[in-house]
Parts: sequence; C-alpha cells; structure tokens
Amino acid sequence: MKVTIERAALVRALGHVHRVVERRTTIPILANVLLSAKDGALTLKATDLDLEITEKAIAEVSQPGATTLPAHTLYDIVRKLPEGAQVSLEATGDAGQLTLRSGRSRFNLSSLPESDFPDVTSGDFSHKFTLAPADLKRLIEKTQFAISQEETRYYLNGIYLHTLDVEGRPMLRAVATDGHRLARLEAPAPEGSVGMPGIILPRKAVTEVQRLIEDAQGDVLVELSINKMRFSFGDALLTTKLIDGTFPDYARVIPAGNDKRLTVERDAFAKAVDRVSTISSERGRAVKLSLSEGKLVLSVTNPDQGSAVEELEADYDGPPLDVGFNARYLLDITQQLDSDTALFKLADPGSPTLVQDRDGASALYVLMPMRV
Repeated sequence: MKVTIERAALVRALGHVHRVVERRTTIPILANVLLSAKDGALTLKATDLDLEITEKAIAEVSQPGATTLPAHTLYDIVRKLPEGAQVSLEATGDAGQLTLRSGRSRFNLSSLPESDFPDVTSGDFSHKFTLAPADLKRLIEKTQFAISQEETRYYLNGIYLHTLDVEGRPMLRAVATDGHRLARLEAPAPEGSVGMPGIILPRKAVTEVQRLIEDAQGDVLVELSINKMRFSFGDALLTTKLIDGTFPDYARVIPAGNDKRLTVERDAFAKAVDRVSTISSERGRAVKLSLSEGKLVLSVTNPDQGSAVEELEADYDGPPLDVGFNARYLLDITQQLDSDTALFKLADPGSPTLVQDRDGASALYVLMPMRV
C-alpha cells in the first residue's frame, strides 16, 4: 500500500474514527484503525465491536492495499504535523511495518494484518429514512442529558426512539429517563420511519452522532433494524448495535391532572436556583420552591453552611404550595427550554411536575420532587 494524503483531510477523518477506540482493550486489533487505499480515496474504520465509524477521504493512491495501525498513536502523530503538510503512508514488504513520512519527519509504525479486523456492519436494515441534521440534533440534544448513568438499569442507558400517532399525525419521538427526570421530544415522522421498531440508541452512539452532526453537509440517512442502526453523514458512516432491552412504559409517569400552573422568567429562575444552591449539600442539592400568588421564593437550608433565600416575581394563582427539587436537575431542564419563560405544572409536593416552554410545546420534561 502506498498513499499520499493532505494532513487536514487525514486529521479530520482520524478525529472522527479514533474516538470509538477504547484506550484499554484486551483485543489488540481493536486498538487499531483499518486503513484501506483504493480508487483515489483512503477509507478509515474503527470499532469497539458495539460501534463502528467509517470515513472516506480523498487521497492519491499509488498502490492500493490495506493495513491496520494503532489508532491513538496515529492520530497523535498526524495532528502534531505542521498545517498544510502532505502525509505519505507506505506499507513495504516487511510484515507488520508501515512507514509514515511528512516533510523531514519519518515514523516506522507496527501494524496488524487487515484480515484480523472485525466487521460489525453485516446484516439487513428493515427501515430507511432521511432526517435534516437540525432535526436529528434537536432530538438528541434535548433528551440526552436525562440518559441514566446507572449501568445496572442498562435499558435506560440510551435514547428511546419510536414512531406513534399524535392527533392524527405520525410523529418520531425521542425519550430518555434516569428515574428522577424524563425528557420527551417529538418531530414529524419522516417518510419511511412509520412502523419502525421502537429502539434504544446507546449513550456512546448518541455522543458520536452528536459530534458527526456538526460536520454534516446534507440530510442524514438513517437505517435501522431491531438490533442495529446506521447513520450516513456524507463521507462518514456510523453503525451501532442497539440496547437489547425493553424501555419502560414512560407514559405512566407523565402526569395528566397537574392543575397548578407556575410561569416564571427562565433566565432569572435559573440564575436564582444556581445562586441559592451554592450552599446546598452535595449529597442532597435540594432547593425548596415556595409558591404563593404572584410570587416564588427559592430557599436552601444546610445545617453545616447556613441558609439562602431568593424571591422572584412569578405568575401563579393557585393555593400556596411548597415543593423541593434537585437543583442540578432543575438547571439541566431549564437549559433545554427555548423560550424566555418556563411553565411548571404541579399537583402536590409528592407528585411529578411537568416543565415546558408553553402548552403544546414539542419538548416536555418530567421532574420528580425531593423532600425538603
């Protein structure tokens, strides 16, 4: 194999694929990136057996061929080369060796044969549709903060994507929950997605899709089956296994009868929560919301540090109510809202609370209260 490629093109492609590679792996080939040179392009591929990213970059191919190199080492070398440099990769007759040249720099790198590299992309996809990058980005960004970090409840370690009929319109819905809070967002279902199986996209795949969206030029092609999903971002391709589990019936935790409505200016509320929570205990982080007509009082009491109180103007006309929430969760949710105001729909101090931009907004959040 002999190929010459611009440093910028190589570092961009490596930047996307090398992140999949685990720094500590017991299988040597999984620490490597597969390089395939043919037809005027260099294709790079990396996998951790659950997730695979492939990216193609234009290159001058003098001799077609393929090999694998340590992913993180190669990325570190290439990104340290001067901007505008040309990079030459040549696998000679010596087994297990590749020479990288750029300007006056030369590296001899150990390689492993491409025949050892695993393929996780085989299999058919039952559904295929395209999504605008902005729609895919929104579905992920507005829900991913609520993904559970608790590995024992593995079925909550991702975003649940499914289609359903909402008032006669087919919608694509994304849901994530960790048991303390829930995020739900929907968008019009793209053609080809109706009837797709409900799938759970794993956290690591969610993170990589978010990164690849940033460089997407046109619509993203999405293909999926009951156990795999593939995203095509022009020259980059991400294939992932899906979480094999049943997502809980989330509709049961979304309250329907919350009749007490609080409307408050979003930024002022978030800043006040942030200020008073400064003295909350790390373990509890509870902030008490005391609601009365036209007024909201935020308070925190910490036996070791003291107390903090802040009063805000708010639109509330229900009976007086005291309810506690985790300050971090309140801030996470208010950061996701798009409008200048936040609408809270409450029932009582022990029941889940709904948070939205406004009635009927496409994004809906549920927050469980805390004892204060």
